[in-house]
Amino acid sequence: MTALSPDATAPDATPGTTPWKIALGELDEKMGVKILEESVERVVATMPVEGNRQSFGLLHGGASLAVGEAVGSWAAVIHASTLGKTAVGVDVSATHHRSAREGQITITATPIYLGGTLTTHEVLITNDAGQRLCTLRITNLLMDRKR
Repeated sequence: MTALSPDATAPDATPGTTPWKIALGELDEKMGVKILEESVERVVATMPVEGNRQSFGLLHGGASLAVGEAVGSWAAVIHASTLGKTAVGVDVSATHHRSAREGQITITATPIYLGGTLTTHEVLITNDAGQRLCTLRITNLLMDRKR
């Protein structure tokens, strides 16, 4: 599971007032992830298929899970930051519906449940034509930040 640092906050953030701003990690950068939107209600990112394919020329399922978990976790941390907390992933599951060989994918996380202890997000991965490639569900535990 992705564990986002308990002290991962924007440098000027006041707990409970300023939502955390997404900072890409090393893997996100290597995969070519770009952030389009970030809010409690929705996080949207894109990623190229090229460079993220498996040996048969298809988008790697592991790449879909990695980017889906990242986007879902970012969404959870944004919510948690408004409560003066952070989030760590505790469960992720995915269903692959179809494959992609080229183009760009769009990854969209929306909340299913935003609590004070847990969050659950649905993460949809679609292709350039808007077809669903993968559906993920991620649950994150909200924790107090280290001081």
